Amino acid sequence: MQIILLERIEKLGTIGDEVTVKDGYARNFLLPNKKALRANNANRKIFESNRAKIESDNEVRRDEAQAEAGNVEGKEVVLIRAASNAGQLYGSVSVRDIAEGLVAQGCKVTKAMVVLDRPIKFIGVSTVRVQLHPEVSVTVKANVARSADEAELQSKGVDVIDAMFDGESGGFTEAYDPNAEPGEIPTDLLDDDAAPADA
Repeated sequence: MQIILLERIEKLGTIGDEVTVKDGYARNFLLPNKKALRANNANRKIFESNRAKIESDNEVRRDEAQAEAGNVEGKEVVLIRAASNAGQLYGSVSVRDIAEGLVAQGCKVTKAMVVLDRPIKFIGVSTVRVQLHPEVSVTVKANVARSADEAELQSKGVDVIDAMFDGESGGFTEAYDPNAEPGEIPTDLLDDDAAPADA
């Protein structure tokens, strides 16, 4: 379907561009959300007559987003979740969790603004992009941990999973004598008083 963009859409184009997209994407997302118009002669005339207003409205929204960007950029959202010893979460962190964490810190952010390239399924600190406006994006950190203490360590740059496994020794190892008979007790483990049973 041919459409006329009413705002900049990532990987598609900017205001006024005529592009071809899949019908479902246009019908289900772009047209209902007023991000585009069907490309026909009537809509081209409507767009051209309103172009100045559309562009000025876009500039106002972009300026507001840039003002908010300073408030959001570099924020850290701490999310306490249950996880296995290997650090894998029971479930995953969603865009809603991150958006709610930012709103709790006083940011004007919605779920639609948070862009997760892939679900967060492990504890640790992840970088998440927040698209405040089609032309303004910032990054925040999602600090996923099992406890507040763990989250504090992670924000200082400590990898808690590596730190947990570094402290472990290799476990119990028994001295091996290649010449010993099966079931025989090594002589260096016997007390000085005790003598072998067959002696």
